[in-house]
Formats: sequence, C-alpha cells, structure tokens
Amino acid sequence: MKVLITGANGFIAKNLIVILKKMPHIEILKYTRDDTKEHLDDLIRQADFIFHLAGVNRPKDSIEFYEGNTTLTKTIIDIIQQQNRKISILFSSSTQVGNGSDYSKSKEAAEKSIEEYSIKNSVPCFIYRLANVFGKWSKPNYNSVIATWCYNVTRDIEIQVNNRDTKLNLVYIGDVVHAFIDHLYVSENNSKLYYEVSRVYEKTLGEIEELLYKFRDSRKTLLIPNIATGFERVLYATYLSYLPTNKFSYKLNGHKDARGTFYEILKTIDSGQLGISTTKPGITRGNHYHNTKNEKFLVIKGEAMIELRDVFGTDKIQYNVSGDDLEIVEMIPGYTHNITNTGDTEMVLLIWANENYDPAKPDTNFLEV
Repeated sequence: MKVLITGANGFIAKNLIVILKKMPHIEILKYTRDDTKEHLDDLIRQADFIFHLAGVNRPKDSIEFYEGNTTLTKTIIDIIQQQNRKISILFSSSTQVGNGSDYSKSKEAAEKSIEEYSIKNSVPCFIYRLANVFGKWSKPNYNSVIATWCYNVTRDIEIQVNNRDTKLNLVYIGDVVHAFIDHLYVSENNSKLYYEVSRVYEKTLGEIEELLYKFRDSRKTLLIPNIATGFERVLYATYLSYLPTNKFSYKLNGHKDARGTFYEILKTIDSGQLGISTTKPGITRGNHYHNTKNEKFLVIKGEAMIELRDVFGTDKIQYNVSGDDLEIVEMIPGYTHNITNTGDTEMVLLIWANENYDPAKPDTNFLEV
C-alpha cells in the first residue's frame, strides 16, 4: 500500500511516519509545502490512501489560512477526480471548528469539501477534530502551549501563566497516530465521517506547570513523580524530548569517606528509592537493623559477604555473593545486618529501600551482627 502524507515535515506527520516505517508492505509518499502542484498530481496518481495533515496554524495574514487549509484540500480532491480515482482521505481538523475564527472557517470549508467528495463517490473518509495535540517534535511557540513550556523549562526560561485555572483538553500524539492508522485498511464506506481521539486529558495550566517544574527539579531532589501511567507518563516523555543535547546527563551528589562512596540515584513517591555504594576491600558496612524499613542488596561488581542476625538471637545467617552471579539478598526488619567486601577489588552494591530516607525518622538502629 502506498500512503501519501501531506505536510510531511510537520509535527503529526513525523510521528506518523516513524510508525508507518515499521509496518510491512507500506510505502510512504511525502508532500510538503515546498513541492509543486505537478508533484502532488504525481503522488496522488500513485497513492492508495491519503493522510491530509498539511495546514496553516499561525500565518502572518489570515488569507493564508484559506490557502493552506481550504484551497489545498480542494486541490487534492480535484486531482483525485480528474484522475477518476477513489482514494480514502483522513483529514486532521480541529475542535476549534465553529468558533468563528478564520482558522476554524478554513478548516470547516476543507471538511465540507471532503464530506461532499466522500458522499458523492461512496469513498470512506475520516475527519478528525483534534483537541490540543502534544508530544515529541511539536514546534515551540507554534503548535501548543506544552511544546513552548517544555522548551522553556528545559532551558530555564520563565514561562507565562495568565490563569492557572484555565482548562485544556489535550490529546497525546501517540494516541492520535494509532487512531489514524486504524483506518488504513477500511474498504467499505459508512455514514460516519467525523472522529475524535478517544483518550482526552483535561488539565489546568497550573497542573501542567507544576508537573513540568517537578520534572526539572527531580534532577536535584531525585524525587520522580508517578510517570509510569496516565498523563504524567506522556507529559514526561514529551518534556524529555525538549532537553538540549548538552543536558541529557546530570551529576549526582554523593558521600565519600574512608570506606568508599554512597550515592542516591532516584526517589519515588510510593515505591521507595534506589542507591549505589562502593566499598574498598576488607571494609564492612552496616551493623544496623530496621524496624519497618526493608531493603534489597545486589552486588553488581566484586565479591561480598552479607551477614544477618535476629536482634534477639545469636545465630548468624551468611550469604556470599558476587557480581559474576547476580543474587538479591533481602534485609529483613528486625535483623541486624552488614556487608563486607571479601574480594581484592572495589565492590559495587545497588541498594533499593521501600521508603525514601528521612533524616528525622531514619529507622536505622546500630547493633553489631
């Protein structure tokens, strides 16, 4: 199948293209604003499906709305009909249709052209009235406020929030693209022409601003918001995509002494924290117990002996572990424990604790094993 994408250099198109490239038996044809009408004619002659994503959002003159949104759409339909072809078109419109602006009028006129073409020729077409779309490759100061804010926050540029209570309906680019692709192999016409992406996030400007600053500050606090699911997950992915290339990395502040080093790596809201330590040969760390806190030890380099003892008992439990044979050892509440580097080289230990360290309530009680 040959798929033509108009506006192929745009935000939505780029995200669509990277998914289509992974699909078998798909050939991508690209049309951009720099291409000629003759080239468009040739592309349409080859196409089996058209993603019509080209459009004008922020022109210098309002007439450009009609040239980029309405006229181009009519031109595409005219070419299809001149070639006596029937090609399905998916058109990216906007939820702003109906608000009386030149942008909405130009989009609405384009919708009408597609609707008439679809009905007259019994061709399945799909008009998506998209809310505010956000995600990677969106252009700052052009596509969305999230793109602009992500760009600014990652560069320590102040962002402007006129009303923190203003609500936005937002759709993530990944959801948009997958909704689009679902229409590729529809062969029969139906009465439905208008579509919306099913997953819409309603967020205030204040909520978005707060999350973006939490993402930024997490490099210092090491506290990561819940970014595994929902809006936070896709906003964080978007935020990361705007980091300047010289800010892909950041240093950790650790603790060094005669025994070795210790660094906190990250902290979570509800799943504890992760740290890493190094220990010199022959050195023992620990000799303490926790009443409630629990930890997991994983030696990833070197050799070590881990000892545990019930605080009311005398028997020692020993585990000899090595970075050559990865094994997690649980630190059990009520058992005092230590770890000794038994090798000839530096030992490196990953430590997960089920709660973030609180110096006011450390739950660390010293007692020799």
